Amino acid sequence: MSGFVSFVGSGPGDPELLTLKAVDRLKRADAILFDDLSSGPILSHARPEADLVGVGKRAGRPSPKQNHVSQLLVDYATGGGRIVRLKSGDGGLFGRLEEELVALQAAGIPYEIVPGVPSAFAAAAAAGIPLTRRLTARRVQFITGHDVSGELPRDLDLTALADPKACTVIYMGKRTFPALAATLMERGLPGTTPALLAEAVSTPEQRLTRSTVAELAARLDMAASPLPALILYGPLADEAGL
Repeated sequence: MSGFVSFVGSGPGDPELLTLKAVDRLKRADAILFDDLSSGPILSHARPEADLVGVGKRAGRPSPKQNHVSQLLVDYATGGGRIVRLKSGDGGLFGRLEEELVALQAAGIPYEIVPGVPSAFAAAAAAGIPLTRRLTARRVQFITGHDVSGELPRDLDLTALADPKACTVIYMGKRTFPALAATLMERGLPGTTPALLAEAVSTPEQRLTRSTVAELAARLDMAASPLPALILYGPLADEAGL
């Protein structure tokens, strides 16, 4: 008989942000295939005899190919038992969840999805800001800062991203933000639009840098730390203590 796979969102890194269901699945797992950002203290919930397999992908570093990760997941599940695929944040948000679901469906392996706290929500909470406000910030949009080639995606809705009244969150965008910011400012986004760089959110290495779109683009064009990060820009990005 095949095993059962739980896709578990681990949240942004703080083990206290795990859901009760996530902790339950970790404690009962026979094997856990985890992303880089889901390691550390989060894995302390695993049973001592559970197999722990790192399959994380990080920009600019040698990483397992997605088809290899999907096949490894199928192989483990085919062997039986309870398998956890541990993904950072919420697996359904830029987490390559669909490819792994398709692989399991093709192999006839049952699964469930356990949502996690998205890192964008944790970043806003850490900065002491909401993501929306009545009348002036009614819309939130999430985008990825690079495509499969590592470059700025060519199919971005630049009109929507240049809307100064929307709250925009960019995942994996530190390297491409200078080019994106220049394009958006050409399309009318004020360079003075508040921006927030949130690095290593909810971990001991957390850094929050408040700036503007123009200033942040200039800073990242000169140098960027290797810490994983989100970029938020819009009317609320520089406000705290509301």
